Amino acid sequence: MANKAIIIGAGPAGLTAALELLKKTDIKPVILEKTSDIGGISKTVNYKGNRIDIGGHRFFSKSDVIMNYWQDLFDIAPSPKDIEKNKKWNLTDDNVFLERERLSRIYFLRKFFDYPVTLNGNTIKNLGVFRIFKIGISYVWAKIFPIRNEKNLEDFFVNRFGRVLYKTFFKDYTEKVWGQSCTELSAEWGAQRIKGLSVTKVISHYIKSLFKTKKQDIAQKDKETSLIERFLYPKYGPGQLWEHVADLIKEKGGEIIMDSEFIGVQNIDSKSFTVKYRQNDSIIEMDTNYVFSTTSVKNLINAMQNVPDNINKIANGLLHRNFITVGLLLDKLAIKNKTQIDTINELIPDNWIYMQEKDVKMGRIQIFNNWSPFMVDDESKVWIGLEYFCDPDDDMWKMENQSFINMAIKELERVGIIIKDDLIDSTIIKMEDTYPVYFGAYDNFDEVRNYLDKINNLYLIGRSGMHRYNNSDHSMLTAITAVQNIVDGRIDKRNIWDVNTEQDYHEEKGEE
Repeated sequence: MANKAIIIGAGPAGLTAALELLKKTDIKPVILEKTSDIGGISKTVNYKGNRIDIGGHRFFSKSDVIMNYWQDLFDIAPSPKDIEKNKKWNLTDDNVFLERERLSRIYFLRKFFDYPVTLNGNTIKNLGVFRIFKIGISYVWAKIFPIRNEKNLEDFFVNRFGRVLYKTFFKDYTEKVWGQSCTELSAEWGAQRIKGLSVTKVISHYIKSLFKTKKQDIAQKDKETSLIERFLYPKYGPGQLWEHVADLIKEKGGEIIMDSEFIGVQNIDSKSFTVKYRQNDSIIEMDTNYVFSTTSVKNLINAMQNVPDNINKIANGLLHRNFITVGLLLDKLAIKNKTQIDTINELIPDNWIYMQEKDVKMGRIQIFNNWSPFMVDDESKVWIGLEYFCDPDDDMWKMENQSFINMAIKELERVGIIIKDDLIDSTIIKMEDTYPVYFGAYDNFDEVRNYLDKINNLYLIGRSGMHRYNNSDHSMLTAITAVQNIVDGRIDKRNIWDVNTEQDYHEEKGEE
């Protein structure tokens, strides 16, 4: 049998693993992708020339390995300040990153608040002095009398922000995303996603921004991820970069089999497997030396034979949230640009808006024009994405597509963002198993992890593959680390799990 690796899934982790294998080994990667799209949830959907970024992907990392990886693939385009105002960039090269200014805000009480929340004149005006006073007292109380044993995500938030600020700006949005009370969510979610963020860091960042005199390096290593001000973005969205990586993999001798659903894996001996996949009406078997899995842990366990009952039960109790994007093409937004930032047709400058309002189910709004002017076919129009989070058995997930679009339009009109008469066109995209959740059987996940980690030449990588809410750069680092383990002959896989959101990366530590 030729030296081969089967990679389940053509998202960032799977594609990175394939390219790394081709660069560093003589192992041929074969990627099995269930759908007809490259990129997983990092794909870009093209709807009549208008492009949708599923979930929004900022190309930014504190890892030099990842920043160099991206910039080896695409150059950085000239600054838009060098190009005539309000015109599309005159770029003849498609494979480029645009350098973008980040702006995300919270929409609450029908008003905009900075994200993260900053104690400035706008915040005081919008909230009122009395509410600000309560937030301050609550924060001081949390610092003097912290919750000693953080049992859940609510405890985590309260310890860092105080109970009033938590209830004002964190509770409702978080529960929209996860469909659970913060008291039911693990504190580990906070430790992974925002462990470095605090009130003092937000205030310090704001003060420093007032005295900023020069443009910082794109890496911005001194900032928490939630506070970054600039990022890179592919000209035509994230899917463009991953489609380019897929082309490189095929050019270098790798293989990508589309519309192929992984359905089985059998561990033949300590160093080889037989993998089964379904393509059209055929069941195909392929022998391989290595398996890299980015499919959900549940899918992987259900595809294996002779799995202990307790492992099978835990894996099938691991849950995901599904994700729905409604794309709306509009003549204009009802909300006007009240910032000092010049934008096309006075369009508000946000990349995305966190929808904190309680009377809508919507979680976020993306404004694709502000990610890249090339994401919209006609720059005089406004192209936005309304984002919803739900469980597979939720009524929202089961709703007929046009009914869902109509509901989304009504919600956005209710909060004053659009007027229905300005709507030109609409579409909807549904994505399964998008966000691994930290409840259900998650408390016992380590039993499944330990069981799978003991299987030689089987590597769990990426977000769903590790049931960990990784960003794209972390998913890529898990793939790079796994391939390096093969190169080094390392059997212990703990360094793959050490790649974690908002912690110091381990690529330079050489842990053994």
